[in-house]
Amino acid sequence: MDFEKQPHSQPPAPRREAPQGEGCLTAVIRIPVRLVVLVLVVPVRMVWDLLAVCGKAVGRALAAVFRLLVVTPLVWLYGNVLLPVTKALGYVAHAVLIMPWVLLWKYVVVPVARYGIVVPAVWLYRRVLAPAGRGLAWLGRTAGHALAAVARAVGTAVAGVVRTLVVVPLVWLYTYVLTPVGRGLGWLGKALFVWPWVALWGHVLAPLGRGVAWLAAGLRRGVIWCVMTVLVAPVAWLWRAVLVPVGREIAAAFGHAWRIAGYISRAVGRALKWLGWNLVGRPVRWVWLSVCTPVGHWVRDTLWAPVGRAAAEAGRAARGVLRSARETVRQARRDAWRALVGGPADTWPAERPAEAVEPVRAPARTLGSKTTAPSAAPASETSLLGGNPAKQG
Repeated sequence: MDFEKQPHSQPPAPRREAPQGEGCLTAVIRIPVRLVVLVLVVPVRMVWDLLAVCGKAVGRALAAVFRLLVVTPLVWLYGNVLLPVTKALGYVAHAVLIMPWVLLWKYVVVPVARYGIVVPAVWLYRRVLAPAGRGLAWLGRTAGHALAAVARAVGTAVAGVVRTLVVVPLVWLYTYVLTPVGRGLGWLGKALFVWPWVALWGHVLAPLGRGVAWLAAGLRRGVIWCVMTVLVAPVAWLWRAVLVPVGREIAAAFGHAWRIAGYISRAVGRALKWLGWNLVGRPVRWVWLSVCTPVGHWVRDTLWAPVGRAAAEAGRAARGVLRSARETVRQARRDAWRALVGGPADTWPAERPAEAVEPVRAPARTLGSKTTAPSAAPASETSLLGGNPAKQG
């Protein structure tokens, strides 16, 4: 007897099947199979690693070429050509296409619609249409109440006449004539057409169907037993005892061989990398550091730096010209608008262009005093020249 109470909330732990021992046949064929698979897999793994390395290198090269030939030109074209042109076209389109319509709507259409249509319509609605509508509504309610009273009286009289002459006779006819006749005809129909078929089904067809179903079930169980004994059991034994162990060993052999081939391929790759670095990489690195880098620095400092400074100066000059042109166009547009519409001169305050700020130089002190003259030209305090430097500003 079990005197310890087991908790009902915890389900019983599932049983673990004990691992089955491997047979001698499996242990005998495992090592040869793994050796054969290793011999077959090593070349495939080395070719696979080689193709992977080549694919990565080709992908990086194609990405660099695509970035250099496509992405960089497109970015430059967008930033230096398309964006400025688009902004200029946007300004022109806004000034030519949008602003006239906005001004027309604001100063012509809205005042005309407000004072020419909306205000008269509101006055007409409040002073004429609303009082007329309230009067017509009162007249309609009065006429409707009168017509509703007349209709209720006429409807009550007609309903009484119809109930007396039509409804009461029809109810009596249905209750005392049609209902008994229908019940008799229903009983006669059941006796002639329903009860014989019910008796035939209950005493003949149903027992016969149950016997046929029992016979079919027995035949089905016999066929299933024959198929399971003759066909399924041998196939299941062959699958469980032969095919599954062989397949498991082949899969394990392929896994071990693939990992070992990876180690071998990695070792071969490292050896090739060491040979390539010592035969090609070191000489190329020495040439790059000893020859190409000094030449590149000389070309950068001697040729590219002056060219870059000249290009920067040209860019600044071009931007100044464009800024002056934009300011001229704005001033002309403001003058034209003021000439067309009119208004005081300070309606459109002119935007002052950004002036170049000269570097402020410290004013020199005048000789013989400790103060500084704002208009004095910078000069050394130990100048031996005669004259007052404050007058040279």
